[in-house]
Amino acid sequence: MEIKLLNPSSFKENGLGPLLEIPQPPVNLWYQGVLPPQNLTLLAVVGSRDYTTYGKQVVEELISGLSGYPVGIVSGLALGIDGLAHAAALKHHLYTLAVPGSGLDSSVLYPASHKKLAEDILSSGGGLISELPPTTSSAPWTFPQRNRIMAGLCKATLLIEAGEKSGTLITARMTVDYNRELLAVPGSIFSKNSYGTHQFLKLGATLVTSASDILLELGIEEKEASSRIKIALLPDEEKVLKLLHEPQDRDTLLRLLSLPASQANILLMNMEMKGYISYDSPHYRTLI
Repeated sequence: MEIKLLNPSSFKENGLGPLLEIPQPPVNLWYQGVLPPQNLTLLAVVGSRDYTTYGKQVVEELISGLSGYPVGIVSGLALGIDGLAHAAALKHHLYTLAVPGSGLDSSVLYPASHKKLAEDILSSGGGLISELPPTTSSAPWTFPQRNRIMAGLCKATLLIEAGEKSGTLITARMTVDYNRELLAVPGSIFSKNSYGTHQFLKLGATLVTSASDILLELGIEEKEASSRIKIALLPDEEKVLKLLHEPQDRDTLLRLLSLPASQANILLMNMEMKGYISYDSPHYRTLI
């Protein structure tokens, strides 16, 4: 897909106007695909590269809850939470914009392992942007530079897992410096990946435990609860939902159900088809 050049005079008309408000706006931007539609509120999602199972579940839970709302997901295409955020946005039909720490030419796109993800973003109506000339390779200095673009472009930044020396914290600090909203998800007190998020929560970041919290901070009115919640459930379906008050791995859930294996498998399959639960290996979680 063709890589195109934008100069600051056309940022506003192309959904990039907030970048003109930051102290050092990009002189130029190269882009591929579709730039952010004007009717979307952009949310940056950032976090640790060495994410935990909890972090992965948080990404899926929160981004799935934004499905159907005028929200676009912005992240850095990096390994870890960034990549999960882009993938979850695609899965739940949300616009997503990637800001890699390299130029956009496929020969240098970083990380190389996410070239397929970048292709999926473009083919699904999303976009890629970079202030680096297309064939510029990534370097240690390019990542803080791109972090300011994510922080400056979005109305809010959502922090999901960050260690004590995580580069993610640079984006969080820039978000505060640019007078944008900083949102943070609490983590386990025993996890090193919670250090950064807890530090920013102590400093006043908005605590997020649900998609509703995000929508509130973005100024988007939440829709009424889905009517499917009111559907009369079968006794075994009710039991499954009660067991999924927190995500359960498949073996544990089957054991707790105390049903013949064939009957339990059919039950879970039917509930997935109805949209009551989802299976993200190795865990089941409730969707209602």
